[in-house]
Amino acid sequence: MAEKSFKYVILGGGVAAGYAAREFGKQGVQPGELAIISKEAVAPYERPALSKAYLFPEGAARLPGFHVCVGSGGERLLPEWYKEKGIELILSTEIVKADLPAKTLVSAAGETFKYQILIIATGSTVIRLTDFGVQGADAKNIFYLREIDDADKLVEAIKAKKNGKAVIVGGGYIGLELGAIMSINNFDVSMVFPEPWCMPRLFTSDIAAFYEDYYTNKGIKIIKGTVAVGFTADSNGEVKEVKLKDGRVLEADIVVVGVGGRPLTTLFKGQVEEEKGGIKTDAFFKTSVPNVYAVGDLATFPLKLYNELRRVEHVDHARKSAEQAVKAIKASEEGKSVDEYDYLPYFYSRSFDLSWQFYGDNVGDTVIFGDNNPKSPKAKFGSYWIKEGKVVGAFLEGGSAEENQAIAKVAKLQPSVQSLDALKSEGLSFASKI
Repeated sequence: MAEKSFKYVILGGGVAAGYAAREFGKQGVQPGELAIISKEAVAPYERPALSKAYLFPEGAARLPGFHVCVGSGGERLLPEWYKEKGIELILSTEIVKADLPAKTLVSAAGETFKYQILIIATGSTVIRLTDFGVQGADAKNIFYLREIDDADKLVEAIKAKKNGKAVIVGGGYIGLELGAIMSINNFDVSMVFPEPWCMPRLFTSDIAAFYEDYYTNKGIKIIKGTVAVGFTADSNGEVKEVKLKDGRVLEADIVVVGVGGRPLTTLFKGQVEEEKGGIKTDAFFKTSVPNVYAVGDLATFPLKLYNELRRVEHVDHARKSAEQAVKAIKASEEGKSVDEYDYLPYFYSRSFDLSWQFYGDNVGDTVIFGDNNPKSPKAKFGSYWIKEGKVVGAFLEGGSAEENQAIAKVAKLQPSVQSLDALKSEGLSFASKI
C-alpha cells in the first residue's frame, strides 16, 4: 500500500478536529501539509446536534447544516472549505496502529500515514451494555448515540416504531436529552438509572428534583435506584422487554442507552504518559512524546483555575483545547509563545423548553434560588456552590445570554460571601452586580 506523508495529522474527525483545522486555516497552512483522518464518512460536525435537533419530528437538523463551526457562531466548514485550504480529509478510515517513535499510523486497510506533528483528537467511545455481558444486550433496536450513523439508525427506528414504547437506560446527559426527544416523538417513555437522582455528577438533589418533576409532568416515567439486567427479544430479534434488577419488566420497542463514555486511548497505550484515564498533557496540550498533542475528551490537562489535573468531557473544551494546541504548535515554529490554557469548566443542556448552563466547580455547600416550580410557565432558578467562603460554581435554568454571562463571571472571579442566607435571597442579582 502507498504511503502518505504530511507535516501535520489530526487523528479523529469530531468537533476538536474541525476546530483545530479552522485554527490551522487562520494561522496559515500550506496545501498538502495537513490531513484529518477520521473513521466517520463525513467532514467534522457539531456532535451535540445528534441528541437534540437531529432527532426532532419536524424541522430536524441535517448535514450540511451543522458542520463545524456553527455551534459556536462561526463559519460552517463544508468539505469544499478543506479542499480550498489544501487540507486533506481522509474519511471512512480507521487507524488500527500508531507507532509514535516512528511517527507512523496504519489503517485497517493497510495504508500508512507519516507525520511530523500529530494531534490526537480521537475523543471518547460509548460504554456498551454488551461490555458487561448484560443478557440480550445485542438485540435489535437497542441504540447508543455517538456518531451520525448511530443517529440515522435511531431516526429509522423512530419512524418504524411510531408511537411505541421507549426505555432510556441512564440518567445523565444522553438519558435526559433522549428522554425528552423520544417524548417529543410521541413515544411512551420510561427512564431507568441506578442513582438516587438524575445527573448526579453535576446536579444536587434540589436541582434534579425540578427536572424529574418536569419530565414526570410530561408523562415520562422515572425509575430510580435500579438497573437493566437483561433484555428479551421477539422472533425477529428486536427488543421487546427490559428486565430490571428490582424484578420489574418494562415493555420496549426502542431502548436508548446512555451510561457514559471512555476515552479512546488504546492505540497509544504504553507509548505516552497517561493520567486520570486520559493522555497527560501540559497547558499547551503537548504530551510526554515530542511533537504529539492530545485535545478534547482524552486530554488530562492542568486546570489552572483549580491548580489540578483534570479531564473534561464537553464540547466547549473540545473546541477550545483544539484551538490552543494549534496556536501552540504554530507559535513554537515561529519562536513565539502563547498563554497557558486557562479554562473555566462549562456545561449546558437543552431539552423540551428548558435550557441550563453551569460554570465552575460543583464542590462545597450549595444554595438554590429563584422559581424552581416545574409547573411554572417559565421557571427560572439557579444554584451557587460555595467553598471556603467563595462562590466557586454557578448554575442557571432559563437564563438570558446576559444572565448566563453573569454567572460565568462569578464562577471565574470566585467572589467571597459572608452569609449563605443572604446569597440565597439575593439570588441572580448577586451575579449581576459582580
